[in-house]
Amino acid sequence: MLKNAKYIDEAPINATISQQTINGKALVVRAALYARTSSPNQRFNYSIDEQIACGRKYAEQRGWIVTHIFFDESERAETIDRPKFQLMLQKAKSGCFDVIIFWRIDRFCRSLVDLVSVERLLREYKVGLCSVTEHIDTSTSVGRFNFRSIGSVAELEAELIGERARMGLHALAKKHRWPNGRPPLGYERSSEGRLKVSRKEAELVWKIARTYLCEKSMPHVAFLLNNEGILTKKGKRWTAAAVRDILTDEIYVGIYEVASVRDYVQEYRILDDRTFIAVNETRLRYKTKGNRKSSIPKDRKSEKIEKMFGKYLELLKGMNNGNSN
Repeated sequence: MLKNAKYIDEAPINATISQQTINGKALVVRAALYARTSSPNQRFNYSIDEQIACGRKYAEQRGWIVTHIFFDESERAETIDRPKFQLMLQKAKSGCFDVIIFWRIDRFCRSLVDLVSVERLLREYKVGLCSVTEHIDTSTSVGRFNFRSIGSVAELEAELIGERARMGLHALAKKHRWPNGRPPLGYERSSEGRLKVSRKEAELVWKIARTYLCEKSMPHVAFLLNNEGILTKKGKRWTAAAVRDILTDEIYVGIYEVASVRDYVQEYRILDDRTFIAVNETRLRYKTKGNRKSSIPKDRKSEKIEKMFGKYLELLKGMNNGNSN
């Protein structure tokens, strides 16, 4: 059952329960509901609440008792590697319910390959599938046929949406606009969607490049930036990987590359070619010249030792507490 209390529910005592009879013994049909959103902003029938409400109504109309509810929030449907979806399959294998109800096929699966595979797997578990809006019930042969037919349409629709999105991104890139609201360090995004150099952030880009040419160590550059209390654009501490991303990004010499469009845009340049080339020659010096790596500076080495010693003390403290118990 769900941790979220508002979705925990038991079948009403006076509910009309649909029953199957096996060897003269009446069995209750147990239903699980599955819902999914791919965006926190989805509304109306796409919301978790609406999908579950529709599923409950569908089960009530059939006289089924809802025993489990699974939902994945802000999860895409390109694959079935979703936390609650996988949990639902495990519960199905354990025989916890007899049928899974979902609002629409595209809330359940997008890939026809996954769709058919899951349906076949659930059939082995003797678990049916029901779509509220498409009126599909895989407990019958006709229902299984309809299920796969609509699955094909859903996959085609997803591919067409993807193609339109790629076409839109390519059109955006041809105008040298930035594809999202998170421009790289050194830039702001204008109302037209193009990049605009931020003087303060551009100074930090230069600082990182010059410090690296002096120190020749990305971890040490990150260490120095953190010591000065300088944060990344996302407000996080610097790491060697974050420093490398700055040093290797060609946008800083005006090379714009988005959606297969690669152009030189003068107004996007922050670093000069000489500095950018020197930075990357330094970065690749061990591969090209066979030089030996320099030792860790004393201040950074001391910090590492202190961290390791602190973890060691915490470990000893934990062991002592365990023994005292």
